[in-house]
Amino acid sequence: MALATYFIPKPTAMKTDKIFYTIFLVFPELLFQLIGQPSELAQNYEFKSVEIKELSFTFDGIFIPNDNTPSDIIYFVEVQFQRNKDFYWRFITEIILYLNQYKHERQWQAVVVWAKKSFDHDLPLAYQMFKPNLKTIYLDQLPQTSSSLGLGILQLITIPAARAPQQTQSLITQARQEIADASIQQNIIELISKVIVYKFPEKSSQELEQMFNLTEWKQTKFYQEAKAEGKLEGELEGELKGKLKGELETKLKTVPLLLRLGLTVEQIAQELGLELEKIQQVISSDRN
Repeated sequence: MALATYFIPKPTAMKTDKIFYTIFLVFPELLFQLIGQPSELAQNYEFKSVEIKELSFTFDGIFIPNDNTPSDIIYFVEVQFQRNKDFYWRFITEIILYLNQYKHERQWQAVVVWAKKSFDHDLPLAYQMFKPNLKTIYLDQLPQTSSSLGLGILQLITIPAARAPQQTQSLITQARQEIADASIQQNIIELISKVIVYKFPEKSSQELEQMFNLTEWKQTKFYQEAKAEGKLEGELEGELKGKLKGELETKLKTVPLLLRLGLTVEQIAQELGLELEKIQQVISSDRN
């Protein structure tokens, strides 16, 4: 069954910070898979997005150990999908400010997920002392043979568009096979759908459904909210167009009167805030 076509507001570029936050929230074990640590460590951590008070910046995410695991370290996670020569200056500085504010008596490690290795700049000379605390992940160099569902969704963000439909169907099949809980399964499908929407911001909901054969995504909360938002936006746009049309008609009706009062065509256009050509069309139509 084909989906009805709705206008779904989309970003012009992929909002990787929100996507990655959701992915790590759903798959906290993914961080430990990426850095070569046992996945079971995730059960000792709480994943948060933490704001530094009075300084107006927020980390993409922090893995904070539970109080009953005093030997576990803190992981600061940041995602970078573009070149930024000042990135490490900012990131390391924010970590130090966070440690000063919250004063955790633990070791820490910074984890940076880069879209491509070519985007990475080395640590500034002044911060080389922190190199042992830094772990970098390059999505374009991740192994393609992993059986991890979370890693597969991560790779969906960066793989070529031509491979995305096959990867999507494979991930949905894997979610259905591996996850028995229907609610969790639906959340995973919703996450996959969200990645697709952000990966292809120029395509309509109908185009995406045909491209990915996602007949089930219309049941997700994300789709329902986006559809409702799109319908509301369409209604508001219609109301605005109607209002503007009414205002234009009112202005145009005053053109003959202003002519009789002795205003020139140029003065009328300036007074009404309209193009000169529009005024001339009204005058020509009135004469006929």
